[in-house]
Amino acid sequence: MEEQQIQEITQNVYNIKEIIEGQIPSLALFALRVLISLIIFFVGMRVTGWVLGHLRKTMERAGVDRGVIQFLCSFLKFFIYALLVFNICTSVGVKETSVAALLGTAGVTVGLALQGGLANIAGGVILLLFKPFTVGDFIVQDPANGIEGTVDKIEICYTTLRLLDNRKITIPNGTLANSTIINASSTNHRKIEVRVRITYDSDLEKAKAIFLGLLQENPCIKEEEEMLVFVDDLDASGIMLMCRAGVAADRYLETKWQLNEGIIREFRKNGIRIAHDQLDVCLKEQESQG
Repeated sequence: MEEQQIQEITQNVYNIKEIIEGQIPSLALFALRVLISLIIFFVGMRVTGWVLGHLRKTMERAGVDRGVIQFLCSFLKFFIYALLVFNICTSVGVKETSVAALLGTAGVTVGLALQGGLANIAGGVILLLFKPFTVGDFIVQDPANGIEGTVDKIEICYTTLRLLDNRKITIPNGTLANSTIINASSTNHRKIEVRVRITYDSDLEKAKAIFLGLLQENPCIKEEEEMLVFVDDLDASGIMLMCRAGVAADRYLETKWQLNEGIIREFRKNGIRIAHDQLDVCLKEQESQG
């Protein structure tokens, strides 16, 4: 009985050995295909980087917009990598029809799961077609949350802004395409507006003269354009003075900060009080009836 079991075990081991020996050529061939596919992939990555770099330089010499260059390079990189993955699948023995069917099914599934991503791609195309801004422009997307800065990159799904404090923020292209965008760099000059509220007992003419003097003394203000100083509003707290003048677009913030500082300094020196929100309460004594 024991001899019979030993013979069966020996026969099983022999069968497994034959199976392994029979599969060694196939396994070796599969390993070779995987190795070749990996080599093709890494070589393809290097070639892709070289091609995209050459394409970028060519478009830059041709004067193509930087945003278009960034978008096209990002899209081509994604497309070429997809082709490399497809080539690897076919190289290891997967049939093209099976890969195509798998990609089709995966595409539908991913498309439903990533509707926002597809909207971002569509938004990027819209931004490049209609060009509400280009790379290097200063835009305001959400002033309430401080989202304003210089456009650094426009890629296939996202746009990167460099904020005033040199931080970078990435915004989905779909959000930008559906937002109200203020482009401060659309022209070389801007109209600067500064408002300040003074009390009713302050010298109005002196305050206006100080305002006008600050505009005339500032080297960033364009003298050839009209400088206006006027009363913009009268409210319960005081007189709202406003100035308006032309300034170079790239000096806008610097000029505004200088004017704000000059207003505080000169108003204090000349006894002009800046008004604050206030509420006057009058108490009227009621005569007693007897």
